[in-house]
Amino acid sequence: MSPSPPTPSVGGPVFLITHEFYPVRGGIATFAEEIAKASAGLGYDVEVWAPSAPPQAEKKWPFRLRRLPLKGTHDLWCQLRLALQLVRTRRQLRHAIVYLPEPGPMLTMMLLQFFHAFRPRRLVLTFHGSEILKFTRSPLRRWLAGRLIGHASRVSTLTNYTQELLLASFPEATDKIFLTPGALRTDFVVVPPKPARPRGKIVVLTVGRLHPRKGQLLTLRALQALAPDIRARLEYWIVGSQSKGRYGEILRAAAAESDLNVKFLGNLPDEELTEIYNRADIFAMTSVNLEHSIEGFGLVYLEAAAHGLPVVAHDVGGVSEAVADGVTGLLVPPNRPAQLAAAFERLIHDESLRHRLGNAGREWAGRNCWAQSAEALFGADAPEVES
Repeated sequence: MSPSPPTPSVGGPVFLITHEFYPVRGGIATFAEEIAKASAGLGYDVEVWAPSAPPQAEKKWPFRLRRLPLKGTHDLWCQLRLALQLVRTRRQLRHAIVYLPEPGPMLTMMLLQFFHAFRPRRLVLTFHGSEILKFTRSPLRRWLAGRLIGHASRVSTLTNYTQELLLASFPEATDKIFLTPGALRTDFVVVPPKPARPRGKIVVLTVGRLHPRKGQLLTLRALQALAPDIRARLEYWIVGSQSKGRYGEILRAAAAESDLNVKFLGNLPDEELTEIYNRADIFAMTSVNLEHSIEGFGLVYLEAAAHGLPVVAHDVGGVSEAVADGVTGLLVPPNRPAQLAAAFERLIHDESLRHRLGNAGREWAGRNCWAQSAEALFGADAPEVES
């Protein structure tokens, strides 16, 4: 049951300030977009601040959107430009809820927090995982982040895993922390059953930016380790944009050396992505935790589950809170390539298991609600939202 709309006077207007927002893709951008839409739907007066975007990329929103003249990086120049915008709007922000759902604007607010004139009526923060490790790398940044958390009225995480990680480094959050679990994108809330299609090759699909943490190369190697007759029955489709570094080149080179049929589909719009999900048989994102980058949750696992796909993933970070092992997918310990290959082989051979996990995933994907998370962030009370 959805929460009742709040009275307009509760908390004042909400300014959601983010460096990651549409048309940028990814979990944090999706989270910011969905929280803003849910908050507006509950009756809150919402204004989103986001980096500039091409005019042709804009679409209609149920809230005000203010595009800022910045690129949305974490460098000092970008922080200063955002600080200037905050200073210019300080009188308005002083009587509002300022919500920072990701680390970019948090870095700016760390600098402004020492000036009382820039402190909003209520400051709300959400942590996803990797930023916690980055903030603790530097004693100075650790101190600044701790003070910012101390000034916040509420602090949320998407998973219990991230919550424990945050509390271990920042006990300042103890009395104000709660869960705002990730939910299914509203574009995918109603997904019709997969259309029947002629039997052909079994398609393994990965959706995620081409980055070492997303594990596409590990999936490719696990599939390549299968017997030749099994490999002949497979296609591996990779959806995602190129990230910094040479990982994409390394991945393409490995695919070229393989006898697997590997397709790089690039970064697809949502309407095309839905068709790709419908044509796939197994979803794989074998994320790994790198030194200062972790998989805090993974909204894409819910998208795949909503489309009836069984999931193969590594049991790292908060992934086990997005994929129910043995119920909606198969979780494998990281750095166990033989076990990973065995998980794929099991699903390839057992069509009934694929259907059972996929069918369970449809219900699993809809168990959380964006409106509940929005109400927990901005409402008069701050109840914990169960995952």
